[in-house]
Amino acid sequence: MARKSEQVTVGRRRIDVSNLDKVLYPGHKFSKANVIDYYIKISKYLLPHLKNHPITLLRFPDGVFGGSFYEKDAPAFTPDWVKTVPVPRRETPGPDIQYIVVNDLLTLVWVANLATLEIHPFLHTATKLHRPTAVVFDCDPGEGANILDAARVALMLRDVLRGLGLDSYVKVSGSKGLQVYVPLNSPVTYDETQPFAEGIARLLAQQEPKLIVWQMAKRLRTKKVFIDWSQNTEYKTTVSVYSLRAKTYRPYVSLPVTWDELSDALKQKDTEALFFTPDHDLRTSCISRRKS
Repeated sequence: MARKSEQVTVGRRRIDVSNLDKVLYPGHKFSKANVIDYYIKISKYLLPHLKNHPITLLRFPDGVFGGSFYEKDAPAFTPDWVKTVPVPRRETPGPDIQYIVVNDLLTLVWVANLATLEIHPFLHTATKLHRPTAVVFDCDPGEGANILDAARVALMLRDVLRGLGLDSYVKVSGSKGLQVYVPLNSPVTYDETQPFAEGIARLLAQQEPKLIVWQMAKRLRTKKVFIDWSQNTEYKTTVSVYSLRAKTYRPYVSLPVTWDELSDALKQKDTEALFFTPDHDLRTSCISRRKS
């Protein structure tokens, strides 16, 4: 297929982009141009969350139904002006993995042009690989459960954390679940945050065994919500706030919501209230929300 290339100006630099008309989401005929446009318009709010964090790209060159792959190592054609950071491999021998760091709009546009629909940062920064900036609880509904069940669990997490004197924030995943974050302002490590998260998950599972599961086995998750505490490790990533998701034919967004919005959706039994797309009206809404 012919590669249709052109250039766009970002700041003082011109950057090559290609196949802008290619539809990446069949719903709304959302094209690569729309993807790039979304990331440009949301960049003011997205970039502070990505700053200095190594990221994994989830790329869909032929759209959401055309296959995908995770890209950790910066590809050979990565421009010199794209910042990367070396990270040692965990289990296999070989050179360090060169993770991309998205600290500016130019890099964000370049990443989006690779048909990177989802952006997955690590919890740590490039300079402190063993020190997370947050604790995350991924509330993942199993078969027969939905995002409202995840909302119930997220609110329970908030209450437990509040009882410990910890602030927490929530975002919809852009799929069927939610993530609850506890920002950190002390020099703790993953050796401390993962056992803490696991302990909270176990506690809530003991209190609400018909709703919550903390074990990894998928067979245990039917009609329940799995609190994934294992995300709190140096080798796992979580989808970024304001990232697009590529789970369905429509371009949903992982978006911060307030606890009141979560409670209201639960009271009204309104699952649609917790799904957002980057169309004009919802973009106006989402970029006015506070950071998670």
